[in-house]
Amino acid sequence: MARLKNKVAIITGGGAGLGKAIATLYAKEGAKVVIADMNLEGAEQTAEEIKNNGGEAIAVKTNVTVGDDITHMADTAKETFGTIDILVNNAGIMDNMLAAGNITDEVWDKVFAINTTGVMKAMRKVLEHFVEKEAGTIVNMASITGITGGRGGLAYTASKHAVVGMTKNVASQYGHLNIRCNAIGPAQVPTNITDSMKDKIDNFGMERAMAGTNLMNRPGTPEEIANIALFLGSDESSYVNGVTIAADSGWSAY
Repeated sequence: MARLKNKVAIITGGGAGLGKAIATLYAKEGAKVVIADMNLEGAEQTAEEIKNNGGEAIAVKTNVTVGDDITHMADTAKETFGTIDILVNNAGIMDNMLAAGNITDEVWDKVFAINTTGVMKAMRKVLEHFVEKEAGTIVNMASITGITGGRGGLAYTASKHAVVGMTKNVASQYGHLNIRCNAIGPAQVPTNITDSMKDKIDNFGMERAMAGTNLMNRPGTPEEIANIALFLGSDESSYVNGVTIAADSGWSAY
C-alpha cells in the first residue's frame, strides 16, 4: 500500500480510461497525484474520488500540444507538492484505423501533435527538474502498434513507434543521472478512446489491422495496465531503463 509513498506523479490524460486507472492506483500506493487533462471536469472528478478515498490529488487543465499548458502543469505540481518524481505520458488519441492510402493531413498532424510531440514537450519540461535533482522516472504510454506494424492505422502506428524510440533515447542519454524512461505497449484495452472510434472507422484499415485478432487470448483491462505503470514508476524497477513492455497476453509473440 506504500510503493510510491511521498512520490509526486503527473499523469497526462488522467481524467478517464487508462490514465484514471493509473492515477487511482498511484494514489492508493501513496503518491501525490497531479491529474493533467484537457477535460477538466473529468480530471476534477478523478481527483475528488482519490481524495474521498484518503489520497492526495489535484486536477490541472492541460492540452499537451500547448507549451504554456505543459509549463503550467509542471509548475503547479512543484508549487503544490514541492517536487516531481514521476511523469506518466498517457494522453493520446486514435486515428480511426486509417490506412496509408486513406490518411488525411489533418488526422496525421493531430495524431502526431498529441501522441508524439505532446510526449516530447512533457518530457522536455519535466527533465529540467529531473536533471537538477539527478533523479526521476518517466513512463510513456506506447502501444502494441509501436512494437509491431499492422495492428493500427498509419498515423497511430507511426506516432507510437516514435514514442518507443524517444523512450530509448531518453533512457540512454539520461540514465547516468539516475533518470529512467520506460514505456508500456498495450494491445486491445476497451476505454473511452477506443469507444470514440465507433462509426468513424476506415473499414479497409480495420480489416487489415484486425486480421490476427483470433490469435489474441482476450482484451486487457485498465487495471492490468495500471499495475505495469506502478511497477515502472516504483523503485522495484530500478534496473529497468529504455524498455517497452508489451501488454498483450502474448498476441505479439505469434
